[in-house]
Amino acid sequence: MALVGHGALILALLLAVWAVGAGLMAATGRDARFARSAAAALWGILALVLVADAIFVYAIITHDFSFEVVAASTSRSLPWIYLITSAWASQSGSLLLWITILIVFSLIALRATRAGLGELRPWLIAILGAIAGFFLLLLVVPASPFATQIAPPDGNGLNPALQNPYMATHPPALYLGYVGLAIPFALALAAMLAGRVDARWVVASRRWTLVAWGFLGVGMLLGSHWAYTEVGWGGFWAWDPVENAALMPWLVATAFLHSVIVQEKKGMLKVWNIALIAGAFALSIFGTFLTRSGILSSVHAFVESDIGWYFIIALIVICGGSFAVILWRLPLLRADQRIESVVSREATFLFNNLLLVGMAFAVLWGVLYPLLTEAVGRVRETVSSPFFEFFAIAFGIPLLLLMGIGPLIAWRRASLAQLRRSFLWPLVAGLVAGAAMIAFGLGSSWASVAAGSVCAFTTATIVSEFARGTRARHAINGEGWLTAFGRLIGKNRRRYGGYVVHIGIIVFVIGAIGSSAYETRAEGLLLPGQTLAVGDATLTFRGVQESEGPNYTQRAAILDATLGGESIGALEPGRRSYPREQTTSNEVAVHTTLTGGDLFVILDGIRGDGAVQVKAFYKPLVVLIWLSGIVFALGVLICVWPDQRERRRIRRRYAEEPLAGEGPA
Repeated sequence: MALVGHGALILALLLAVWAVGAGLMAATGRDARFARSAAAALWGILALVLVADAIFVYAIITHDFSFEVVAASTSRSLPWIYLITSAWASQSGSLLLWITILIVFSLIALRATRAGLGELRPWLIAILGAIAGFFLLLLVVPASPFATQIAPPDGNGLNPALQNPYMATHPPALYLGYVGLAIPFALALAAMLAGRVDARWVVASRRWTLVAWGFLGVGMLLGSHWAYTEVGWGGFWAWDPVENAALMPWLVATAFLHSVIVQEKKGMLKVWNIALIAGAFALSIFGTFLTRSGILSSVHAFVESDIGWYFIIALIVICGGSFAVILWRLPLLRADQRIESVVSREATFLFNNLLLVGMAFAVLWGVLYPLLTEAVGRVRETVSSPFFEFFAIAFGIPLLLLMGIGPLIAWRRASLAQLRRSFLWPLVAGLVAGAAMIAFGLGSSWASVAAGSVCAFTTATIVSEFARGTRARHAINGEGWLTAFGRLIGKNRRRYGGYVVHIGIIVFVIGAIGSSAYETRAEGLLLPGQTLAVGDATLTFRGVQESEGPNYTQRAAILDATLGGESIGALEPGRRSYPREQTTSNEVAVHTTLTGGDLFVILDGIRGDGAVQVKAFYKPLVVLIWLSGIVFALGVLICVWPDQRERRRIRRRYAEEPLAGEGPA
């Protein structure tokens, strides 16, 4: 079976080479036969990759330890759900998932560009074929999932940190985000190569970018909750290099989604938009490189390997090729208009972009700095959380402010009267919120007070936009309030879906501030009957309980918990021992209160005399962080939902029927 799987990948690689060659011949010679052949090659790649997927998964579920990767990441005692998720726990398995998603997305994108953007299709096939060929090359040469050995009696098992239900959602969500960015990048590059530099490529790629951006955002939040409940260090974000690797393309894609509005409305920022989408895709490849090269230490990273050099070459090709194409087409990318005033919506979007890209660069510098210091001075200097938190505050608060300013400021030039009329009540809301935080002792620092004030200001602007639109529909059309509200969103999904996303981000910021700035903690060594107080909670240690799972043994501390003087039951933080993996892991205990705070308990150790070392936290408002993910996903869904009115409007604008490239809807 291994030979068949490896052979399928080799054939898929050859088809990818043919797709690139035939696509280029169709693009330069405009021969439709080559275009059809190149498209058929992508279908062939999909069939062969699915064969490889099936063989790989079958080897896992049947415990075929003659496959090196199966022996390295599974065992006979591993629960079946983790057998399935172990398919992407390994380096080669995750790359196999990468190429599967890429081919499926590529075929959907080709179907969406059958008309309207027909001259882009050959270039699009060639570019996507080249990206697919790169990942197939990795699977054929340095990271084959079908490398074999003499089968041992059992495998090494799976890292306990990966034996978590989030393994079924977090990595696939991030891969959908990383891979999804390949489609708008390919559309932008194809448009440049074909000389079609109008806004049609923007329209074609916008929904793809939204989908990829949404998956990245949700994937990061899923990973945050995974770390919060599994890793046992009491937090949801540690500025880990691989966490940052997902954040950077998300930030740049956020900038792109804002700046394309300016290009569609005013014909500006054409070069900037191409650079942004190329940068977002390059950063997604860079993130994949970080996890697979072994150059950085991370709980997310795979073992050190030679695969990193392949990614470095790919990054050079992507960045160098994009820069060269932009230079070549620069005469065609002149802006149709210029920004007339710094007090305008165009300028607001530009400032927003500069802050987002600046934050992404700061994070990138923090990731690369240890590597650069090691290369120059042979001593690796690390960058700690305060560095990242400083820039998160320095860039984040102005970004929150611009989220509130943007919806209310006019295009071209805003008058003083318009600014006063639009911003009076939101400004009052922000000032009142800040004063209230100080008065009630909720301002742990100037940054928390500033962030709280700006969140109130921005929330007020968003609420006023919904209220103004709903009131207008109610008055003009005589619609009921709920009907008017629903149709307001339905008639302009991009705008109001974006507002919902902004609300989700505000909810996240409030949760992050509350859970970190106002956290209380305590730790102690407890004998049976002794107590530990943390905030309004009290933990009473009753004893240690032992239990067995399918592939582990567990010892848990039984702690009777009260909150505000009322019993909330027993919490059971524990430590699990995994014989096959020859390691242990923490199992935290979390109790969520009605006010949105968490009582979070970690068992740090058990002494021979029965005493336990316990660490406890009370984290107010932390639930808002996870709630923000639901609001964020809802906003993204509203934005990407098919909008027939928008499609008709764009068709009229470009006088083409039908418009192609509306993404995966």
